[in-house]
Amino acid sequence: MTRKSNPGCSDASPGFFRRFAAICYDALLLIAVLFFATALILPFNSGEAFTSNQIYYPAYLLLVSFFYFGWFWTHGGQTIGMRSWKVRILNDQRQPISWRQAVARFLWSIVSWLACGLGYLWIFADRSKRAWHDRLSHTRLFVIDKTT
Repeated sequence: MTRKSNPGCSDASPGFFRRFAAICYDALLLIAVLFFATALILPFNSGEAFTSNQIYYPAYLLLVSFFYFGWFWTHGGQTIGMRSWKVRILNDQRQPISWRQAVARFLWSIVSWLACGLGYLWIFADRSKRAWHDRLSHTRLFVIDKTT
C-alpha cells in the first residue's frame, strides 16, 4: 500500500526506548483499569480478597487487559501510552488492525514476555524493527509524523 492509506504515519518504526516508554505508560494505566475492574466484582466475592485457587479472577483480569488493548488498537490504532509517544499500530497493508489481529497480537505479546522479553528485544535483530508479536500478528508499529 502507499503512504496515502495512512498519511499521518511515517515509514519509520519506533525504536526500543519509544516502545518501552509507551509500554510503561500503558502499564500504569492498565493497573488503574485492573483496580477498577476488581472493585466492580469484589462484591460478588463477599467483599473479600481473591485467593490463588480462584482461577476465574486471573482469567477475568486477562480478559479486561485484552479489551483495554484490543479496543484502542482497533479504534484508532493507539493506546493512551502509544498516543503520548506518537506511535500507531497498523496491519502490514497500513490499515487499521482487525479484532482477529488484536487477539493474535495480545496472545503473542504474552509469549514475547514469557520468553524473558526476547520477543521484544528481537527489534534489535530485525531489519524492520519488528518484535515477534508484530510479525506473528501481521501488524507493525509506526512513528506518527511530527507535522500532523
